[in-house]
Amino acid sequence: MIVCSCAGITSADIRAAITWMRAADPTAIVTPGKVYRALGRSPECGGCMRLFVNNMRAELSADLPPDLRDMRRGRKSGEGP
Repeated sequence: MIVCSCAGITSADIRAAITWMRAADPTAIVTPGKVYRALGRSPECGGCMRLFVNNMRAELSADLPPDLRDMRRGRKSGEGP
């Protein structure tokens, strides 16, 4: 799926960049800017940022242990809303 039409970035590109970044440094903090740079591109209008970040989160949370997911919301997975 195309995530950023200005830079021509797909969800597969985001996944590949995050995989590459994690392989290079598992402790690195992954940000949208770092993903854009890893792909050799830069954001233009910013209209894709919400979709871009959602794709990043989906990829990043896939590797997290279940008890660490949703910690930002102040609860662990499975504890309800």
